[in-house]
Amino acid sequence: MYTKTTRLIKVTAMPHYLEDQSDPEEGHYVWAYTIVIENHGREAVQLLDRVWRITDGGGQTQEVEGPGVVGEQPTLQPGQAFQYTSGTVLSTSSGMMEGSYGMVSAEDGLKFEVGIPAFSLDSPHQTKRPN
Repeated sequence: MYTKTTRLIKVTAMPHYLEDQSDPEEGHYVWAYTIVIENHGREAVQLLDRVWRITDGGGQTQEVEGPGVVGEQPTLQPGQAFQYTSGTVLSTSSGMMEGSYGMVSAEDGLKFEVGIPAFSLDSPHQTKRPN
């Protein structure tokens, strides 16, 4: 579990490898990740968009951005949380993801960024390297 808090918005990421959807012989590795966004602040906020940076085990990075998450732009009242699950596919047996959510305060309309913690995408097929 990976967590990061920005402006009293806590983001927790929980990735897991999907063995049944992956095909290592074909260079097809699949992960699901569950994200929990918690509003620990005193005002309602709305998630407008997201940016992901996905880096594979070879160092190749792709950026994915767009409105909302899983087709939603949720509003979180103080004390509320929103959870969703999504996934990613890599051609390498390991990688990492990180990013940010674009949010807006319902009270004053100010936009701000909330960090998504960097998290590793590990599979049982990755090559172990000594430190």
